[in-house]
Amino acid sequence: MAPDGPPSATGRAVSCTDLVKVFDASGDPVQAVGPLDATFAAGHTTALVGPSGCGKSSLLRMIAGLERPSAGTIRIGAETPRDLTRRAALAMAFQDAALLPWRSVRSNVALGLSLARQPPDAARIERLIGLVGLAGFNDRRPAELSGGMRQRAAIARCLVSAPELLLLDEPFGAVDELTRRRLNRDLPALWQGTTAILVTHSVVEAAMLADRVLVLSPRPATIMAEIDIPLPRPRDEDDAALRDRIAAIAAALRDSGPDRVLAAQ
Repeated sequence: MAPDGPPSATGRAVSCTDLVKVFDASGDPVQAVGPLDATFAAGHTTALVGPSGCGKSSLLRMIAGLERPSAGTIRIGAETPRDLTRRAALAMAFQDAALLPWRSVRSNVALGLSLARQPPDAARIERLIGLVGLAGFNDRRPAELSGGMRQRAAIARCLVSAPELLLLDEPFGAVDELTRRRLNRDLPALWQGTTAILVTHSVVEAAMLADRVLVLSPRPATIMAEIDIPLPRPRDEDDAALRDRIAAIAAALRDSGPDRVLAAQ
């Protein structure tokens, strides 16, 4: 990838206070989250890991404003998720790249600016396509790309508007292991300066991508452990210090209950 950085972004701190989410669609209430208190530092990447079904994605969706909390508050700086969405200052990437099949890579990335109500910026679009390793594929449509390439295009679409908050819900879960490792190594530099929150089942991915990992309890989700990862990037999975952090995350997950943890091999 090119050595240049991504478009400039200024992250916002995210604060969750006494946060609770209860689902009651069938008349049988299920408490998915909380009460939970958490702060996500501005400009840092935080990974959420925990047992399957513990409420990780529900927490992320509340921060995104896609779900309403049953109780408690979420503040992004001094604003609510709805405020940030209204200003188009929040971007979210899902496991499915969700590119528009009739648009080229260039046009899909440009859509990020349009959705954020920002003017076209051909230079920024081309630069970001290069940064995610898709130079030469600008005019290709999603059907002509591998799964990893589509996911990189989706990340570029999120980053092109320089969001203040980037939310990632298992964004690399559908790609092959070699591509996943490359994305884990290369992509964090692209959202430097943005506040990013990542949901993942992989302890290796959490350690590779995050500055801090929060281990959540079985449902309803509360924070059981925090592991800081103050290591330089790019990171190497074979680095002894990183392996120590991976082991600490895996141990905390074992304490949190059974899970299909994708631990280091």
